Amino acid sequence: MYKKILVPLDGSPLAEAVLPHAQALAKLEDAEIVLLSVPVTPNLEMLSYNPGLASKIIEETEKETEAYLEAEVAKLSQDGTKVTSVMREGPIPEIILAVADEMHIDVITMSTHGRSGIQRWLMGSVADRVVNHAHIPVMLIHPLSKN
Repeated sequence: MYKKILVPLDGSPLAEAVLPHAQALAKLEDAEIVLLSVPVTPNLEMLSYNPGLASKIIEETEKETEAYLEAEVAKLSQDGTKVTSVMREGPIPEIILAVADEMHIDVITMSTHGRSGIQRWLMGSVADRVVNHAHIPVMLIHPLSKN
């Protein structure tokens, strides 16, 4: 049923909380995990003040993201899990959905911050946007859920 599982990661333990769940699903379904990370880059205002510094920061952030993804691929691959990674730039919810379409993903698995009320309204929710716009199943894991 599921042959490709997309797992968006941002480098935080919260986002990584979904990995054991995605890995268990991948083993059950003999599926491939596709890790996705979107490096956080300086805002446009910073770019206009010091383009040279901004370019260096962007380059360093991309290198750190690549190294992070390589490390996660290596960890998950140790027990035979099929795993690849992709790094993209842009608005996170839109990138998640675009990669899911491009790579013919069957299910998106991701952690949710569990925000509610005013905090959720102010900060928005990547998970909400993905769930409401995805054309494939989305498995959300609360960060406090047990493996």
